[in-house]
Amino acid sequence: MKIIDIRALKGPNYWSIKRHNLIVMRLDLEELEERPSHKIDGFYHRLRALMPSLYTHECSEGRPGGFFHRVEQGTWMGHIIEHIALEIQSLAGMDCGFGRTRSTGDYGVYNVVFAYQEERAGLHAARCAVAIAQALIDAKEYDLQADIDYLHQLYEKYRLGPSTSAIVTACVQKGIPYLRLDADSTVQLGYGARQKRIQAAVTSQTSSIAVELAADKSETKRRLGNATIPVPDGEVIQTETDLQDVLRRLSFPLVVKPLDGNHGRGVTTNIQTTEALTAAFRMAKGHSDQVLVEQFVPGNDYRLLVIDYTLCAVALRVPARVVGDGSSTIQALVDQVNCDCRRGEGHVNLLTKIVVDEATLTLLKEQALTVDSVLPVGQALYLKKTANLSTGGTSIDVTDTVHPEIRAMAERTARVIGLDICGIDLVAQDITQPLKKSGAVVIEVNAGPGLRMHTHPSEGKPRDVGKAVAAMLFPEPTAGRFTLGVSTPGESTAPADRPGESTAPVDRLDESTRGASTPGRIPVIAITGTNGKTTTTRLTQYLIRQAGFTVGFTTTEGIYIGDSLIEEGDCTGLQSARKVLQDSSVECAVLECARGGMLRSGLAFDQCDVGVVTNVAADHLGLRDIHSVEDMARVKAIVAESVKRDGYAVLNADNDHTYAMRQRLTCQVALFSMHPASERVVAHYRAGGLAAVYEDGYIVLRHGDDRIRVAPINDIPLAFEGKAPFMIENILAAVLAAYCQHIPVALIAQGLKSFVPSFENTPGRMNLFCFQNYCVLVDYAHNPHGLTALGEYIKQAGAVRKVGILTGVGDRRDEDIRTLGKVAGKVFDELIIRFDEDSRGRNTDQIAGLITEGVREVDPLKPMHVIPDELTALTYAIEHAQVATLIVHLTEQIHRSVELVREFKQLEETAELHPELLL
Repeated sequence: MKIIDIRALKGPNYWSIKRHNLIVMRLDLEELEERPSHKIDGFYHRLRALMPSLYTHECSEGRPGGFFHRVEQGTWMGHIIEHIALEIQSLAGMDCGFGRTRSTGDYGVYNVVFAYQEERAGLHAARCAVAIAQALIDAKEYDLQADIDYLHQLYEKYRLGPSTSAIVTACVQKGIPYLRLDADSTVQLGYGARQKRIQAAVTSQTSSIAVELAADKSETKRRLGNATIPVPDGEVIQTETDLQDVLRRLSFPLVVKPLDGNHGRGVTTNIQTTEALTAAFRMAKGHSDQVLVEQFVPGNDYRLLVIDYTLCAVALRVPARVVGDGSSTIQALVDQVNCDCRRGEGHVNLLTKIVVDEATLTLLKEQALTVDSVLPVGQALYLKKTANLSTGGTSIDVTDTVHPEIRAMAERTARVIGLDICGIDLVAQDITQPLKKSGAVVIEVNAGPGLRMHTHPSEGKPRDVGKAVAAMLFPEPTAGRFTLGVSTPGESTAPADRPGESTAPVDRLDESTRGASTPGRIPVIAITGTNGKTTTTRLTQYLIRQAGFTVGFTTTEGIYIGDSLIEEGDCTGLQSARKVLQDSSVECAVLECARGGMLRSGLAFDQCDVGVVTNVAADHLGLRDIHSVEDMARVKAIVAESVKRDGYAVLNADNDHTYAMRQRLTCQVALFSMHPASERVVAHYRAGGLAAVYEDGYIVLRHGDDRIRVAPINDIPLAFEGKAPFMIENILAAVLAAYCQHIPVALIAQGLKSFVPSFENTPGRMNLFCFQNYCVLVDYAHNPHGLTALGEYIKQAGAVRKVGILTGVGDRRDEDIRTLGKVAGKVFDELIIRFDEDSRGRNTDQIAGLITEGVREVDPLKPMHVIPDELTALTYAIEHAQVATLIVHLTEQIHRSVELVREFKQLEETAELHPELLL
């Protein structure tokens, strides 16, 4: 077997719209294609012996043991590897249950697809699964536990910690998407301008002043004392000499802690002697230059969690301890406790392992014990003086027993400090009693408090404190008079047959109501298709900007935030889209989604408000296992199927493949068509659906009995006076996308009239430059479908002679390059074949030969030239241009080509003004 490729998907994808985290491994079975599992001697029995837990896999049998039955009867190795990859992740603590194995169409090559929780672990599981299967085939010993242990290490290292996970889970349940911003605990909740960020239990709205105040224990005590909140007496010191001054005012027992410490590090409590006080001071100095010495307050240790100034949870914290069994040493008892699967290193697990450190040894020494001592049966021994979970402590939920006076005091404490998420360490004899009677004293206030003691207490009721954080960060929206993405398309926005009129308010929106109706979400408009994506994307964002919104959009030319191009290049994949979604100024995202990015990584978002599919035609076939137009339609359908239930999929009713997508959709559907009498469209809008059509020279919206003229074609520069039908299709799609996001018709009409096709607005899309005697059209069309559509305009352009400069894309099928030649032979009177700098693995002579074959099928006598360098080819065409010639330069090098054309244009203008300069 041979692994050809492994990639991780992170969003809605070709294999599943709902399951975003999938590993796709392209696996060549080689000779095993002829050897299913029942033909490999002993394989079934070795698999059962090595991985008996696979018995729980039901597979297609629908019963436990179903997978083993398939193996025994005979199944292919890719299928087996899929199940192994899932199971070893589950054994490592990651519950993963979805998998698919499908042939690629190439002999013996399969796509093995399975779910993952952590990307690095998923990728490693793929490689391990192949190695395990190979060992079983070869009847070799295999250390399965080593793989499981390493996968578990990866999981523990990279997964979200308990506090972060609690908040993220609550936000996801609330319908708020999230993006992980680093390998630690920084997470973006929501998209664009409606996002919030967290770092564990610190939020983007947590006051930095409050965080600094909470870190200064002395100032915190002073502020609380001034507010008559009970705190222990104490002093801040820097040297051992200062200890004697402290003892003149405070008496034993005492507490020593680092002034700016956290998680209980360097803290010693219940100090009874001068010797112990000195030792505690020295330990605290190891964590902070200044040390706080306080009066020890007897009682139980509680953590009170206040979120948005409301007490949400209270836990009784119990210091790390062991209980004797009469035979085991203290160290052995610690080791037994640490075997609890809930315990781990640091703060990642629900509980923390107990570490026998200097503080523990000192505590044992005070009781005349060592780690080798044996405790009697039932004797409990505390190993720490503090009850922090980070030092191995446990928690008991007591939220429902807190006295109202203590509750009010805790909420006031949070307000005094100013923390939106506040952890209050409280010592009290009995928290069920009133404030004074309980003896309650606030000993510390914490920013970014750990949530795990409340979400997963050792005893008592778990508290969903993540839900409280989510509610604070994303309160339910209030109704606004006009909010992008809220009202329902089809409501009357203009009287029928009256172009561009609208009764909806068109002034700039109030900041409190801008954006989509779901908290944390901005409107996301995703656009895909074989041709027309970029123009539709650019026009759509322009129309939405008419309402005053800051739009972030991605295209094949780059990433734009408002008017700024922030990154150049083909930016139609997941990473580019996420840069838009992460930008806090973006109020609406318009994202071009290309085939390659969707297959490589999936979509960047979990769902969109509008999904546009312009068309589906033959292009990029034979790449990444997409062999037919039907396969390509399934790729493009990812966008439509990712539209939220109350959103709109905008589909081309004139294209059979896009029209058929509606059958699998759960969202609303809007159709566009160049044929207003089309049965598909008429039936759709008469049934109450939304449609846009080109009718009687107008862009018209139809919805039930409503008929709204948006704008006449002759007033829309992008329509080229109606001579470019494919551009009208793009206009119809963009109009629907904007209308479905409730941009008033008047603003849509205004945008259509002011959006001028040019290199600046639509680079590489119908960029026309007219000279005195000829014109040059620079366009991106690179496939038969695109060139056919462009040809409809060229035929009506009024040119006497039409010269085409084109090439074939090297990684396309022979038949695609040959078909491009056929189309070109019909469109142009003369052809110049040029080549891309990257011929994508194909010999340029072969490219020229295939194009020539296609052309000769149409016209054996068609004039043709081969000029390899495209700028040289363009120069040749311009220098040999005849009167009334239209030169059509088809290229991906848009900027370089336009620059050259403009140089010729400047030369002509110079010659007109100063003919003597040319002598």
